[in-house]
Formats: sequence, C-alpha cells, structure tokens
Amino acid sequence: MADKKTAAPALDLDLPAPNLAEMWHTTTHWVQVHYLSILIAFGAGVLIYLALSALKGAGKRWRGTRGDPLSYANVVGRAASRTGHFFRIMVAARLVVGYADAPESLFRTVAFLFTIATVFQGAIWAREIILGLIERKTLAEDGGAETLANAMGLIRVLVTFALFAIATIVVLDNLGVNVTGLVAGLGIGGIAIGLAAQGIFSDLFAALSIIFDKPFRRGEVITYDQTTARVERIGLKSTRLRAMSGEKKVMSNANLLQKEITSLQTLTQRRVTYAIGIIYQTPDEKAEAIPALLRAIVEGEGMIFVNAGIVAFGASSLDYQLNFDVPDPDHHDYFQMRHRIGLAIWKRFKAEGIEFAYPTQTSFTAAPDGSAIMPYPPVQPVRDVSGKP
Repeated sequence: MADKKTAAPALDLDLPAPNLAEMWHTTTHWVQVHYLSILIAFGAGVLIYLALSALKGAGKRWRGTRGDPLSYANVVGRAASRTGHFFRIMVAARLVVGYADAPESLFRTVAFLFTIATVFQGAIWAREIILGLIERKTLAEDGGAETLANAMGLIRVLVTFALFAIATIVVLDNLGVNVTGLVAGLGIGGIAIGLAAQGIFSDLFAALSIIFDKPFRRGEVITYDQTTARVERIGLKSTRLRAMSGEKKVMSNANLLQKEITSLQTLTQRRVTYAIGIIYQTPDEKAEAIPALLRAIVEGEGMIFVNAGIVAFGASSLDYQLNFDVPDPDHHDYFQMRHRIGLAIWKRFKAEGIEFAYPTQTSFTAAPDGSAIMPYPPVQPVRDVSGKP
C-alpha cells in the first residue's frame, strides 16, 4: 500500500482542466484494487459522520435543557449545534481517500472540498462562541436584554464579516492563490470607508462601549453638564433621556461619553445642603441653640443629620449651613423631603422668634468733624395745655 497523503498539495492554477474520463477510469481501477481498504475506511467514515451528528444533537440538548442559558456549556452547545452536514460528509470522505490511497485526481478534489468545509465550519463555530460569550458578558451582569438587542444585529454583522473574510483568505491561500493584493485592497477599502463614515462609526462604537462598559443603564438617573435626566433608551446612534423637568433629550453616543457623567442610581442616600441666614439682632442664646434645633427638626422627619453651624458673617446676616442625608435616592422623594425639611425649619424658627435675614442697609450721617449726627433736626417736645411735656 502506498504512503498516506497527509495534506493537499497547493493548487496550480495553470494546470489544464481535469480529464473526467481519465478520473473515472482511475477511480474505478482504484475501487477494484483497494476495495477492502475502501470498505474499512468507509466504515470508519460512517462512524465519524455519526459521531459528529451525535455531537450536533448533544449541542442542541445542552443549549435547550441546561438550567443556565448563559453557562459555558450552553455556549459550547450552541456552537456544536451549528455543525454542518457538508462538513460531516467531507470529514468522512477525507478519511476514506487518505486511508485507502485514492488516485491523485480524486484525492485532490476531496482535499479541496475538505479544506473549504473545515475552514468555513471553523468560522461558524467561532462566530457562535464569540456571540455566546458576548451575550453572557452583557446579560449575566444586569439582564440588559433590550440594550443588547439594539446592538446585537450590528455585532453579528461585524463578527460574521470579519470571520468569513479571514476564512476566505485562508482558503485561497491554501489553494495557492496569492492573497497579498487582496489583503491590501481590503485594508485600503476599510480605511476609506472608515474615513467617509467616521461620525457614524464613532457613535456605533460608543454604543458598544456603553453596552459593555456600562457607564449607565436604561432607567438610571444621570447628571451631565447642568442636566439631570433619566435614561429611556440606548440606541446605536443616540441615547434618549427624559429630563427631570420633563423635556425629552436626544444626544449622540459619542458626544455623551465625552462628558463627565454622574450616576445617581447607585446612591444609597443623597446629601441636602441648606444655607440659612438670621439677623444680627438675634439673642446669643437663640443663636447658640440653632444647631441643636436644626438637628431635632431633621431627625424628627426621619432624615440623617450630618452637621450644622455658622459658616460666615454675611453683609446682612449671620449665615448657618445645614447638611443632612435623604435615605431614598429617588429624585421625586428627595425633592419632597427637601421641601418638608425647609417648611419645618421655617415654622420652628417662627415659633422660637428667630428672624430670617434679608438684605438691609443702614445709613449714618456725620458732621464735618466726623461725629455722627441725626439725619434730621431735633423735634421740640409736645406739651399739653398744662404746659407739661
């Protein structure tokens, strides 16, 4: 028996078309001479085909029956379930012609088809594994199915194009085709397309960055620039937000990611700061008791008191600052609690006789020597009919 062929020789594109009659004759002669080896190899090929078919069936079962749809077993099962019928046939045929010392023309034909089947089947497996891992990474953390669905079409197209482009180049290279020019052409074309649509691609990749890096999620309240808004939808080109004042805002993904974003969603509590000014004529004991008074007001409303005290001597007021935390970070509850605390401070100060300051100005007049004088002449005392003042 002749030596086994282990690899397909490079395809010589200058060779004439194969002679079908000669191929039929040599194949018939090969079957007559090596029928026993062919039968053995054919049996082994059938077993390999059945084994690959069983692998595909097992992949479907792993994908459909395992508890966690995002487990690695399901990802592998997803890839195994995509094993193609043509690939299974060519694996079996390659074993037969390699083991039974097939004629050169038949061997080259089977090796050619086996190369194509193997490379593209590998691309299909790689695509399913990559997409499965992407879904696992995105969905396993926060279940963002809707966000992923917005980008999954684009991701699938990009991954499929990249893998099948590589597979095509690998096939051509194995067949002896010079692919240097093709690779260079694809590179130049990709650069030209990227420059022409750089604005669109920047937003698309910004959307992918939002999906995978998760600076914010759908439903979160975020602050950027001077705007506080809730994220309503993350699209491939833009993100739609609803401002706390009710306006709908649409921003491109690339522009939004360039801003400093503060997420309020993960806050366990929110800090409220009040500036309070009282008049300078306030009695000392009342001014000293104000921090304890503010603490009692805040804790009486169920909030978390932080501190309070004098922070400045203003032009018209003695300035205090109150800091307290609202346990519920929801914007509406935070606003309502700030209102309740402010109203309670106003009522309590009013009951205690503590006056809030407002801008005032006192004018003093002076004589030429600098001494203060009254701004109006002295008034003669009024006397009654008896002449007494």
